[in-house]
Amino acid sequence: MGNKLYLECGSGISGDMFVGAMLDLGADQKKMEEALQSLPVDGFKTEITRVKKSGLDACDFNVILDHAHENHDHDMEYLHGDHHDDHHHEEHHHDHENHYHDEHYHDHEHRSPEDIIHIIGHASMTDSARELACKIVKILANAEAKAHGVPLEQVHFHEVGAVDSIVDIVAAAVCADSLGLDEVYIPQLNEGRGMVRCQHGLLPIPVPAVANIISANQLKMHITDVEGELVTPTGAAIAAALRTQDQLPEKFTIQKVGMGAGKREYACVGVLRAMMIE
Repeated sequence: MGNKLYLECGSGISGDMFVGAMLDLGADQKKMEEALQSLPVDGFKTEITRVKKSGLDACDFNVILDHAHENHDHDMEYLHGDHHDDHHHEEHHHDHENHYHDEHYHDHEHRSPEDIIHIIGHASMTDSARELACKIVKILANAEAKAHGVPLEQVHFHEVGAVDSIVDIVAAAVCADSLGLDEVYIPQLNEGRGMVRCQHGLLPIPVPAVANIISANQLKMHITDVEGELVTPTGAAIAAALRTQDQLPEKFTIQKVGMGAGKREYACVGVLRAMMIE
């Protein structure tokens, strides 16, 4: 019998929160690190630490980019259509207004969904982990294509954002795979409210990519009173790829609890709680 996982997304879900929660549950950190080291991309390192969120001990998975760019909550920056139109959209930065990238983009700085799937194809991971990682990428890319009104092959992930998300997605897939899950219960995703600023103006929360993932995969969402974005596109895509049930068993025991820390400070606990149940 495989394991049964309950993801309690009371403070939303992001890629790094999910990876932290899986590691805390006992996912194979060595396998994860081997997969990440084998990726044909550079410019990043990862750090796993313990942090306190609302006084609770949680595992923090952090992707550190060795660029002049700070790490912005592990989601992709999007460019689509003409590479010279400088239309990129930075969704998940704490201080959206003051974060601009240099204006000059070159073809090699963009990655299409096919490029990312190609990169994942070269990583050292099990076939089932690779399949899961590719599924997450496709869910994310389809949602972005729809949000921007462009064909899938015209969705371009700007290099810096792409590295961040590739790392989150591969880490998430390897960790989930190593836990041997046969059921994943996700009753609801709690989301905040308001707006996030991207370079070209304000986007409503849930951001369009998240709304598209929720719609395409029939995930259940609950809007809370928290001001801010709790569900990131990568987090929503991981939830959509993994969920097998949205109704918890009437009675269950909890075998183990994992806590994954979010990076942002909101008026909620800021952890993703994952439980192995029986």
